[in-house]
Amino acid sequence: MTETPGITGHWDIDPSHSRLGFSTRHAMVSRVRGAFNDVSGSADIADDLADSKAEVIIQTASVDTRSEGRDEHLRSADFFDVETYPEIRFVSSAIDEVDEGSYIVTGELTIRDMTKTVSVPLELIGVETDPYGELRAGLEGSRRIDRKDWGVTWNTKLDSGGVLVSDKITLEFELSLIKNVAEVAPAESSETAVQDEASAETPEPDAEAALAPEVDTAAPQAAAPAADAPENSADKPAPEAPEAPKPEAAEATPANTEFPPPPPVKPAETPADKPSEKAPESKQSDSQSSGSAFGKIFGLR
Repeated sequence: MTETPGITGHWDIDPSHSRLGFSTRHAMVSRVRGAFNDVSGSADIADDLADSKAEVIIQTASVDTRSEGRDEHLRSADFFDVETYPEIRFVSSAIDEVDEGSYIVTGELTIRDMTKTVSVPLELIGVETDPYGELRAGLEGSRRIDRKDWGVTWNTKLDSGGVLVSDKITLEFELSLIKNVAEVAPAESSETAVQDEASAETPEPDAEAALAPEVDTAAPQAAAPAADAPENSADKPAPEAPEAPKPEAAEATPANTEFPPPPPVKPAETPADKPSEKAPESKQSDSQSSGSAFGKIFGLR
């Protein structure tokens, strides 16, 4: 499978272009065919087929044999019992390539809660891109099983000794799978996105680093003096001015208490008073000297 280009990856079943059907003998003389209209599933094909896996889910109520009465009978407890067992499920356990384009898919088939191992041969019809750009892979195959192995035992005997419904059922697979590129695209896009983010993040710090010093150096220089000026003028000088005189006053008070000086007013007045006192003395001395002079002149002494 790995030799076919583009076959690896995740594939989803396209139910509108796929058919999972069955066929059996009716009354021993004719073949009745039916299918399930509600089918889903996927396949993950790895480079190593041992790591590949597939799953198919069938809604039993979607059985269609082109006869409403027969379909209602198949939905009843005689056959699929859709109310109790709404799904038929197949889960692969191994995928082997037996020839170029030919594969054997082995897995667990569960019907009515009974699980048996089944190997289904599938042929790869081809891989093509449709007009809508979707990559498609076509697979076909069939496998005969005994319905009694899964507890589907209802039957009616015929007069000839045969049975109305054959116990041997042929499973028919006609699958169209679409490759889901969205499973790979997000991983690739995420890697490219991480690279783009890494490349985009590297210049951004450089630009921010280039702009950061201009903003950081200019803003603190402009803001620092503005912040320091009010703090020095309003807060710092105010507490420092009263704190400075306080210790001086505290130092001066003990000196004054030990050696109390004269009041500050008196020393200011004494120098002013002394000239006033000396002035009359000078006048008296002048008068006395003048009197003595006159006395001497007039011979009073």
